[in-house]
Amino acid sequence: MFTSNKGFDPEVIEQYRQRIARTGKNFIVIDGEDNSDEYQHFYFIGMYEGRPVVYDAALYTLRLHHNSELYEIAEHKAARHFPEFKSIRYREDENGDLQALDDLEEEIGLYMAEVMMELEEEGEVKVHEFVDLDPNVDFGIGLDAALNIDKITDEVMKRFIIDFNEDTLKLDDTLYTFMTEDEEVMD
Repeated sequence: MFTSNKGFDPEVIEQYRQRIARTGKNFIVIDGEDNSDEYQHFYFIGMYEGRPVVYDAALYTLRLHHNSELYEIAEHKAARHFPEFKSIRYREDENGDLQALDDLEEEIGLYMAEVMMELEEEGEVKVHEFVDLDPNVDFGIGLDAALNIDKITDEVMKRFIIDFNEDTLKLDDTLYTFMTEDEEVMD
């Protein structure tokens, strides 16, 4: 099963060990637009079914996971409500500025925002900490995890990897719901 997966190849693993060692951390962040205080995509070395492997990991806050669940439900409801539904795709003009949505996209967006606010106000979506592994990826083992923390920092990733690799990771199975924080308007 893993013979064609380079994430299990001892030479590839050694290359990643060396790259990781040069960072002074126990992971390498994968550069990407999505990386933020609430989401990080990174590689680390661990074991899977008794074999060393490179993990392709995405770690995010529980709040971000909650927001993603809200969005997914709202998108599903919009698809049922609008027969001509298509996912909203934000496009940039030649200057890199976002183009205005067409009338239908704007109506769908407003509908989705309303659905999300209702779900949020009713506390309909509840989430808990989790770790999901996916051995059916092209490289290594895919790992998605959400933790009930405010920020994904280097220290959080370091501790997560240590706890995961030592099998001491304790996940909180309490169900949480979140409210959108209104950003203060600066004059």
